Amino acid sequence: MFPSRLIRRRLLVPVAALCLGLSSLAARAQTQTQTLTISAAASLTNVLKDLAPRFEASRPGVKLQFNFAASGVLIQQIAQGAPVDVFISADEETMSRGIAQRLLDPASRKDIASNQVVLVVPADVTGLAKVSSVADLAAPAVKRVAIGKLASVPAGRYARQSLEAARLWAALEPRLIHADSVRQVLDYVARGEVDAGFVYATDAAVMADKVRVVSRVDGHDPVRYPAALVSDGRLKPQAADFLAFLLGADAQATLAKAGFGRP
Repeated sequence: MFPSRLIRRRLLVPVAALCLGLSSLAARAQTQTQTLTISAAASLTNVLKDLAPRFEASRPGVKLQFNFAASGVLIQQIAQGAPVDVFISADEETMSRGIAQRLLDPASRKDIASNQVVLVVPADVTGLAKVSSVADLAAPAVKRVAIGKLASVPAGRYARQSLEAARLWAALEPRLIHADSVRQVLDYVARGEVDAGFVYATDAAVMADKVRVVSRVDGHDPVRYPAALVSDGRLKPQAADFLAFLLGADAQATLAKAGFGRP
C-alpha cells in the first residue's frame, strides 16, 4: 500500500504544476496585446508614425499597425476583405465611396486634418527645365510632370482640377508621369526624374533638402482627411478611441507641426 500512495503523491505534484501553468497561460491570453490596424493615406505616413507611441502609451495592451498607400488602393483592399479597423482618406470622394459601399460606419466619420497641394521641383535642377509656376509647365522645355494616378490617388485628382482650371490639362496630359501614390511623385521629383510634380505641402516638407516648392496650387477641391471606422472592424471601441485621440489637442498640435491644417 505504501508504494501506491507514494506514487499517487508524486503524480499530484506535476498535475498541480500543470494546472497552475495553464492558469498562467489563460491569464496572459486575457492581457494579450490587441493590434489595431489603420489604413491611411500615404501623405500621413510620417506624422502617424510619430503619434503611434503616444497613443500606445495611453492605451496599454493596444498596438497600432499601419498600412499606408493611395486612398483608392486602401478602400479597394477593404472591399476585398482586408482586416482593417480604421480608414483615413486624403479626400472626401473616396470616403463617400466607402460609405456608399457600406464598408465604413457613416456615424463615425470625422475630418482629422487638411492640407494644401503644391508644385515642387528638384532641389538640383541641373539639366531640367526651369519651372517657377504652374503656367511654366506649358513651356516646350518641360518634358515630364509627375502626378498621382487619377483612379486611386486623390492628389492626382486635385492636380487635374487645378490644371483644368488653368486650361493646361489638354496640353500637359501627354507629358504626365502617373505615380501610384503622392509619395512616389515626391520620390520622382527628389531623384530628378521629372521636371516637376504635384504633392501636398506636408510631403514637400519631408524632403525639404531634395525638393523645392515653387508654387501653391489652387483651383481644386479643399484637401481634407476624413476618417471612419471600418464596418467589419474587430476592435471598434479601440478604433473609436484612436479617432478621438487624433482630434485631441496633443495629436492636433503634432499634425500642425508637420504642416497639416485644422480639420
